Amino acid sequence: MKSDRLLSILLLLQTRARVPAGELAERLEVSVRTIYRDVESLSAAGVPVYAERGRHGGISLLPGYRTDVTGLTSHEARALFALTAPGSHSALGLDGALRSALRKVMVALPAPHRPTAELASRRILIDPDRWMSGPRPTVDLNALETAVFTDRRLRLRYRHSGATRSHTYTVDPYGLVAKAGTWYLVADRGGTPRLFRADRITTATVTDAPARRRPGVELADAWESLRREVEERPVAVRVRARVRRSRLDMLVRIVGSLLATRVEVLPEPAPDQPDPGPAAEAHADAQAGAPVGADAERIDPADGASADDAGGAAEVGGAYEVGDAYDEWVTVEIGYTVVGAARQLLQFGPDVEVLDPPEVRAVLAATAARITDLYGDDELAGESAGGPAQ
Repeated sequence: MKSDRLLSILLLLQTRARVPAGELAERLEVSVRTIYRDVESLSAAGVPVYAERGRHGGISLLPGYRTDVTGLTSHEARALFALTAPGSHSALGLDGALRSALRKVMVALPAPHRPTAELASRRILIDPDRWMSGPRPTVDLNALETAVFTDRRLRLRYRHSGATRSHTYTVDPYGLVAKAGTWYLVADRGGTPRLFRADRITTATVTDAPARRRPGVELADAWESLRREVEERPVAVRVRARVRRSRLDMLVRIVGSLLATRVEVLPEPAPDQPDPGPAAEAHADAQAGAPVGADAERIDPADGASADDAGGAAEVGGAYEVGDAYDEWVTVEIGYTVVGAARQLLQFGPDVEVLDPPEVRAVLAATAARITDLYGDDELAGESAGGPAQ
């Protein structure tokens, strides 16, 4: 609607001294000509708005002009109050500011919308942490935040995953990203985008040198590039395996969501199968988020290098065929970036069998043999003590 667009233009102009007409057109998904017509409408309504043409031109409001109109609809107010999860704001030290801001927004809301906004904050709860993730290491984001907002270079002491010593890097930060409850610094090192996991940064010093970012690249662009580099790595080996259908749902959760074929994989529970309850469901989700084994852990791209150094099992595709009986074997196909990543399938014990390729079967057999060697003496001790051999 034109009225919504006019209000959006007014609110955008209040946040910046000058906004190019092309940018307004792109954000509001209309033509530049429409933007200029809207500016004329605002001016006719008494809003002190004007346009400056030329290379550095744009649409502006007269200095000092403000409006108290919030422009929030009932649905917008509900979204604002429902989606303010506390985790990210706490790490940035903004919990108090968030509460204060929401109180001010509540006062500014039209009276009919206030009950909806207040109800949303009581009926919607967002917990960004994984199940059973345990206490998170303390993260000090002060220096990182300062560098990000003052556009300064950072000197870091950073410990890579699995390393015992830290390395020193000078980086050009784009910004901070919170993903699944974990904070990352997105920065260029030597002109190449890198991810640094915040809880592995041992020291961070803001330098006096200005950040030298690549022209035209914003935080969202750099993050998307790194995310794709991690999640869309090419498949090096395709594993064909069979899994008992009763374990298929868990296998699909752990292997990943990028399956070539989506099928409803589990039937209704049999009558003699009780409801496992919320604790069992939470435990299943926790297992899905934490595959077993160093070679099988989910991608953690924050090694301060490129996403190629992320390590882990990059499952980028798969397919499965579903049979009829609940306990019958189901054939699955999973793509891994390295052969060793298939070790994650060992956590399913005898409920998953790799059929091919032979090199993956050999890796799993060798790993299983090493595990047997670790616990073989315990089994013999149990037998000698009269205990049953399981």
